[in-house]
Amino acid sequence: MTASTGSAARNRAERWRWLMYVALALFGALLTFVGARAQQKATDDATFRKLIDSYCAAWSTGTADAPAKFYAKENGLVFYDVAPFSYHSWKEYHDGVQKEFLEGAAEIKLTAGKDLKVSRRGTIAWMTVPMHLFEKSKDGKTTEMDLRYTGIWEKRGASWVLVHEHLSTPAAGG
Repeated sequence: MTASTGSAARNRAERWRWLMYVALALFGALLTFVGARAQQKATDDATFRKLIDSYCAAWSTGTADAPAKFYAKENGLVFYDVAPFSYHSWKEYHDGVQKEFLEGAAEIKLTAGKDLKVSRRGTIAWMTVPMHLFEKSKDGKTTEMDLRYTGIWEKRGASWVLVHEHLSTPAAGG
């Protein structure tokens, strides 16, 4: 009876030891996953901070040609701006913004705020960030406005490009 009691105790101890190994392995895997997600989030935040700052610098040149590299070019993509309401291709957006805003500007400066939020799923990312626009027209008038920016970005090769954009003023409610 002692031998069978000892054997049963050893079996229970081995089961507990095995369960402990499994639990430790699962815990280790969970920590690895959480760490990898945190690292990916930090990398995405840094990538998109650099991207949006470059985007703002491009628009601040005063020409719609400079930011062209940030946009997907196929027809049917919609870009919403402060005025007019929407553009249905990069070409339409380029020409409309050049005429509506940039031709009359002597100086323009677009800056992204600190509250950048990025969500990414594979090759698609969406970003929100407040922006500030300063414009000095050729006749000397200055305009400043705060903007809300939402961009849907798609990774194509090594680059991220905009496939949808929504820029609005808080007062516009859009």
